[in-house]
This record gives sequence, C-alpha cells and structure tokens, in this order.
Amino acid sequence: MGVLLSLLAAICYGTSDFAAGIGGRRGDAGAVAIIAQPITLVAAVVAVLVVSPPAPTASALWWGAAAGVASGVGTLALYRGLATARMSVVAPLSGVLTAAIPVVVGALLGDRLPWLAWVGVGIAVPAALLVSLVPDDSGRARHSGVVEGVIAGVGFALLFIALAQTGTDAGAWPLVPTQAVSVVVVVAAAIPHARRPAREAWGPSLRPGLLTGVLGGAAALAYLSATGFGQLAVVAVITALYPAVTVLMARFIEHERWAPLQLVGLVAAVVAVVLIGIG
Repeated sequence: MGVLLSLLAAICYGTSDFAAGIGGRRGDAGAVAIIAQPITLVAAVVAVLVVSPPAPTASALWWGAAAGVASGVGTLALYRGLATARMSVVAPLSGVLTAAIPVVVGALLGDRLPWLAWVGVGIAVPAALLVSLVPDDSGRARHSGVVEGVIAGVGFALLFIALAQTGTDAGAWPLVPTQAVSVVVVVAAAIPHARRPAREAWGPSLRPGLLTGVLGGAAALAYLSATGFGQLAVVAVITALYPAVTVLMARFIEHERWAPLQLVGLVAAVVAVVLIGIG
C-alpha cells in the first residue's frame, strides 16, 4: 500500500508541476502560485472534515508548519524554474535532491539501508550536474534553471522529512498548517512579482492554477498516508519519481528536446532513484 500511495503522490506532483509550468509560461508564474496555494489548503481542510481524524498533537502541528515553510520556498523556486527555464532541467534536478536528501536524513534517524541504496545516492550527484547542462545555440553547454532546481529540491526534501515526522495518527490534520503556512509564504512572495495588467496575467493562469492546486493537495495527502506504511527513505524516493512525469509530459506535449549530456543525466537520475528505491 505504501508503494502505491507513493506512486500516486508522484503522479499527482509531476502533473501538478507540469500544469504550473504551462500556466507560468502562458500567463504568470506568480499568478499560478497565488491561485494554486489556497486550493491546496482547501483540499487539506476538506480531507480533515471528511475523515474526521483525532485531534492532532502540538508536535504534529509544529512539524506541519515547518513543512509549510519548506513547501512554500520549494514551490516558488520550482514554479519560477518551470516558467523561465527548461522543465526537463529543473524538474529532474529538484527530483534528484528530493530523493537523495531524505535518504541521508533517514539513515541518520535510524533507517537501515543496504549498500545498493548508497550507490544510488552516489550516482545522484553527477546526475544532477549532467542534467543541468543544456546546449545553447552555439552548441556549447550552459547552465539553465540550476539554482531554481537546487532550491526546489532542498525545499521539497525538507517538506518530505518534516511531514514524515508528523505521523499518521492525526490523519490529514498536519496538512492544514502545512498548506496554511505555504500559502502565506508563496502569496507574500508572489504578489509583488505578478505582472500587470491583471487580465493579461491572471486569465491564462486560472485553469492551470486550479489544476495545480487540486493535484498538489492530493499529492500531499497521498504522501502523508504513505509515510504510515514505510520508511522515510523509501517513501520519499518513490514519491521523488515525480519529475519523470513532468519531463515526459514536457517532451510529448511541449516537444522539448533532450540534449545528449542532458539525456545521460536523465538516465543516471532514473538509475539513481531506482537503486535507492530497490535498496
């Protein structure tokens, strides 16, 4: 069950990120974030009302709030990267870090991993470097979306780590402070940068923003549920497969091309995630 829930979270996160990138390109990345984040909060509140879990502990709520800060920072970086850089660079780079960091933290917290998982972590580092190289018009390699990808990856890794610490006894309650804090962080940072006039920025961003919010809320709920069935390293790594969904959609819907070095990096990133997951 944990594997299935983690895969569901990965599919929802990947599709949500693709929708955010499309909305940012056709409209405004800040507008997409402002629209999407409140929807994730509504989704968390609805989940609490439907499931009616026991009252949460103070610790679960504080961990949820910490997850919200990480989510907000990671979301801002990811949306900016998907809108202004290549999806097939930002998404895998953030995904590799999202996968590798929880593995290390999980090991420090007591998760026991075999050598195969550590091989995967070692492969993830050069994979992150290769996937960030994109040829420009002159045929030379240049960096594109690396900063956004790194910040997003660290932010989402901390999100996964914090949510795993909340436990599942309180059901979806920890997601309420997570999404509430994330809304404050994202909206406060995005409003000053939202383009004017409003009609030009918000019109094309509305439907992608709504889709991003709904899928993001579903992904967070699926991930939180998955943490009750497996170790942090395993659940986080499987969920971190989400860039594969984004990259595939970018390739076949937006027709983005993969440079040779980038393709090697993408393959290495997939191998790294698979080895970590198997381990």
